[in-house]
Amino acid sequence: MNLIFGSPAGRAFSPDTWTPGPGWTLVWADEFNGPSIDTNNWTYDLGGGGWGNNELETYTSSPTNSYVQNGELVIKAIKSKGKYTSARLKTQGLRSWQYGKIAARIRLPYGQGIWPAFWMMGTNISNVGWPKCGEIDIMELIGGGENRDDTIYGTIHWDENGSHASVGSGAHELPDPQFFYQDYHVFEIEWNSTQIIWRLDSVEYFRAGVDTATYPNR
Repeated sequence: MNLIFGSPAGRAFSPDTWTPGPGWTLVWADEFNGPSIDTNNWTYDLGGGGWGNNELETYTSSPTNSYVQNGELVIKAIKSKGKYTSARLKTQGLRSWQYGKIAARIRLPYGQGIWPAFWMMGTNISNVGWPKCGEIDIMELIGGGENRDDTIYGTIHWDENGSHASVGSGAHELPDPQFFYQDYHVFEIEWNSTQIIWRLDSVEYFRAGVDTATYPNR
C-alpha cells in the first residue's frame, strides 16, 4: 500500500524518541532533513473537484502549500481571494509496503473545515478504483472546535460484494484539556496478515482482525 499525507483546508512519552521496539528493523524513513521535499519519496495529488468528500480546496505542488523547514514537512492550507489551496503528498508509484509498523510524528492543525489525515491506499487503485483497492486510515481528525480538535479516528475501508464497507475505532479522544494542535504525537499502525493495531504515542487504542473486516457487524 501507498502512504498519503493530506490537510484539507511535559509528558511521559516523547514523540522525538519513538522507536518501533525490539525485533523490528527500519526499512524506510524520511526525516525531511534536506533543503526540499524529496521527489524520490513523494509525489502529489493535484487539482480540485471535491475528491469525493466535497472538499473546497485545490491541491497543488507549490512550495507555498508544502515545503521542508527545520527538518519538518509543512503542509499549509491557504485562503486567497475566497479560494483555498493545500497539498496532498503520497508515495504512489515510488514506495509501497505490505505489513509491518507504519508511523509518523505529526502536529495537527485545528479549526472548522480542516481534515488532516495519514492513510494508505492499495497500489492497484488506478486499476480497480476505490474502495476495491482497500484503504487503511492510520489517523484522521475532523476539525471544528473543542469537541473535535481533541479527537482522531482509525478506520479500514474495502469493497464487499460491490458495496463500500468499513470498520473503525470510533472517536478516540485526548484527556481534557489537551488538543492535538498543542504538540507532536506519533500515529502508528502495526499490520500483519491477521490484524491491524492502532496506537497513539505507543499506546494501543483499537484493533481489527480479519474476521472483523470480513463481517463488520459481528
